[in-house]
Amino acid sequence: MLVAVVPVKNEALRLETVLKNLLAVPVDLVVPVLNGCNDCSEQIVRDFPSQLVKPLVFADALGIDIPRAVGAIQAKKLGARAVLFVDGDMDGDIVDVLRELATAVTAKEMDLALTNCYPAEELARLSDLASYLLEIRLALNRELGLAQLIGPASPSHGPHAVSRRFLSQIPLRELAVPPVALALAAQKGLKIGVEAIIAHRHLGSPFRTAVHARRIAETIIGDCLEAINLARGLPRERSLNGVTYLGYHSERRFDLLEAFSLREDLT
Repeated sequence: MLVAVVPVKNEALRLETVLKNLLAVPVDLVVPVLNGCNDCSEQIVRDFPSQLVKPLVFADALGIDIPRAVGAIQAKKLGARAVLFVDGDMDGDIVDVLRELATAVTAKEMDLALTNCYPAEELARLSDLASYLLEIRLALNRELGLAQLIGPASPSHGPHAVSRRFLSQIPLRELAVPPVALALAAQKGLKIGVEAIIAHRHLGSPFRTAVHARRIAETIIGDCLEAINLARGLPRERSLNGVTYLGYHSERRFDLLEAFSLREDLT
C-alpha cells in the first residue's frame, strides 16, 4: 500500500487539486493531516468524492513538519509499504514528479527519494537568504557523505517519499525535524537519492511574506545544525557563530505528536 501524507493548514484554495494529483499517481490512500485550520479545508476533504481520502483532524496547529510525522505514524500503523509526502499547498503540475518519487520507493528499492527543487538554471534567481540556506543544506550533506549524490537536496523542501524500511528503522518522531531524519537514514546506510527535479516556483506553493520566508529559512538552518551535531556525536544544538536559529521550531507541538503516537485507534 502506497500512502500519501498531506499536511494541511488553511489550504482551501489549493487542496482539491493536490488531492486530485495524488489520486492520479495513483496512491492507495491519502491522509490529509488538518491542523489548526479555520477555513473550509476540512469540508473540502470531507466532500471530496473518493473513499481513498481519510483525514486526520487536529483542532490545534501542530507546527511545521509535525503533521508529516503524524501522517507517517498513521501510515505505518496501517501497514504502508511506502509513504509519499506532499504539502497541501503544492498544486502545481507535479503529477510526474510524484510518480517518479513513488516508483523510486516501491520499485527501485530507494529508501528516501528526494526532489531537487533548485536545478542549476535556477540558482541565479536565489536571494541571499536562499543561497545561504542552500550552503547550510550542502554542508550537512557533505557531513553525511551525501553531497556528491544529492547536492543540497533535503526532505525539508519539496515532495519526497520513503520506504517501509525507512519507516521501520528511523524513529518517526524525527520526521518532524527532516534534516535529522536524513542524518539518521545516512547513519543506517539506507538508500538515499534524488529521484525528481522541479524548480521550486513550479511546485505551486503560494507567495509568502519576507518575514515568513526568513523564519522558514531559520527553521531549516537550525534543523540542519541539529543534524550536523547529531552526525558528529554532539548535543543537538541550533547555533552557529554565536547565532541560534529557531525560526518556527518552538511552535512544533511534540507533545501532541507523542500523544498521537500512543493512540491505539486509527481514526
